[in-house]
Amino acid sequence: MASWSNNRTIQILTAAEKGGYGVLAQTCYDAHSVIGLVRSAERNNAPAILQLFPVTLAYGKGPFLQFCINAAHGAKVPISVHLDHATDTEHLELATSLAEQGIAFDSIMVDASHADTDEGNIAEAKPWVERLRKVGVAVEVELGRLEGGEAGLRMISGAKLTNPEKADAFIAGTGATILAPSIGNLHGSYINPPNFDLGIIRALRKTFEGRGVPICLHGTDELPDELFKACVEAGVSKFNVNSWGRDPYVKSLVAGLQNKPFPDAVEEATEVFAQSCDRFLALFSSVNKA
Repeated sequence: MASWSNNRTIQILTAAEKGGYGVLAQTCYDAHSVIGLVRSAERNNAPAILQLFPVTLAYGKGPFLQFCINAAHGAKVPISVHLDHATDTEHLELATSLAEQGIAFDSIMVDASHADTDEGNIAEAKPWVERLRKVGVAVEVELGRLEGGEAGLRMISGAKLTNPEKADAFIAGTGATILAPSIGNLHGSYINPPNFDLGIIRALRKTFEGRGVPICLHGTDELPDELFKACVEAGVSKFNVNSWGRDPYVKSLVAGLQNKPFPDAVEEATEVFAQSCDRFLALFSSVNKA
């Protein structure tokens, strides 16, 4: 395996693994939410990951990505920039070509979980992993399949739980560095109370102990705090969070724009977003871990 000693995402997640805490990977949709995440991380002296969906990258392209990189890498605490759920070829090519031009995410999720088999997943992911590795971009992959969908992402059906016994060969086959398992989690709202198989997480941690393969939890909407804490204890290092921050932010901005000057409405909404991040940084025990 290549050395990832200079990759921000891997540095952040490796420290979290060793320290037994989780890292907030918060999805940001615009400059205000980016500023909110950085504000929260700095005032909590906590590491964080600034996460974009492909639809946001496609909208803002290189200039917006460069803004995100500047905001994250210029922060007083370790913050990396990650592309979540890069599934379609056009989005993967955009992110990869930008990286090859020097405007690079620290990490990218190459999501081929829609493939019918693990072998198909590996075959789709590996060429992208190889290109991205050459420019120092770490890659996250998903073993198994999560159901559901989020803003700008394709809908996926037919959930498949991760088989921990296949994880070693899967990581070796793709050449990836971060693993996102399917443990009963899903994208979007849970129709029934979430029922997670934390034994999968524990088995994966045992498999990859000391080998630098962090575990990422997707599908965190509506989860109770106790389950988040249990996932941290089981060995999850990266927690993808989306609507927990987005929805209060949008509600605040829409309300504020009705009766406040634009800068005041933006500031209030940015702080609402930052306070959502504050809560998760505390919940994941990453405060003062920067």
